[in-house]
Amino acid sequence: MQSGLTDTHCHLNSTDYDADLDLVMSRARAAGLSHILVPGVDLESSRRALKLATDVPEIYAAVGIHPHHAAGWNDGSEHDLRTLVSSERVVAIGEIGLDYYRDLSPREDQRRAFKAQIELALELELPIIVHQRESMGEILDTLLQYELQTPGDLEDRRGVLHAFSGDAESASIALAKGFYLGVAGPITFRKADPLRTVMIQVPKERVLIETDSPYMTPEPHRGKRNEPANVRHIANRLAALFEVEPDDLVNITANNANSIFRWCNESSDSNIS
Repeated sequence: MQSGLTDTHCHLNSTDYDADLDLVMSRARAAGLSHILVPGVDLESSRRALKLATDVPEIYAAVGIHPHHAAGWNDGSEHDLRTLVSSERVVAIGEIGLDYYRDLSPREDQRRAFKAQIELALELELPIIVHQRESMGEILDTLLQYELQTPGDLEDRRGVLHAFSGDAESASIALAKGFYLGVAGPITFRKADPLRTVMIQVPKERVLIETDSPYMTPEPHRGKRNEPANVRHIANRLAALFEVEPDDLVNITANNANSIFRWCNESSDSNIS
């Protein structure tokens, strides 16, 4: 499989795509997508992500419990995640983190689930996909607590801060500790100059592009359901920001994605049952 556009965060396991997933994937392929990472937000969606990754060559899976569902975290959750991770199609633990904006789970439950899944990822030597809203300071403090426990294999690919929206200082701390920054649809928004000001300071080699479909639809399709094909708009806007050719930006971010998730280290055929 040739390297092309990557969408490193896309919820194709959502029921939003039940009626037309084949068409969505056809448009993704026509747009040049070669790799799509589908994260879980709970055990059911993690299983759906793995099923998609097993059935569709371009798709890989991450498994995890989102902070919205953290109240249900228990020993059985960890056991089930371990079972799912046994597949080579699972390349990360996620989507995990802290969400103090919606607070759909008690904060202590969010912290407990987040830390337990960080520890699981470290044990299994997998990167993590981190969700944060109104919690960046605590997210970074928590990640730094585990810095000395990070295996050497993970030092430069500890994970990605999904849909990064923090300030320059937060970006600098995360990058220094081996994290990548995920860039999503908001980079294309007219009023996103503060985000663009931060991202222009980030090394191109530490950036990933993602749609977060069906959410965060970029311009010029804002207001419609998002899908992987729209990652092209994010890539083009980021290329303009970095003053590089769009094809160069595609190659850079494809290499970045492989560096963290290592999905080109296995043949695509050998992983599909």
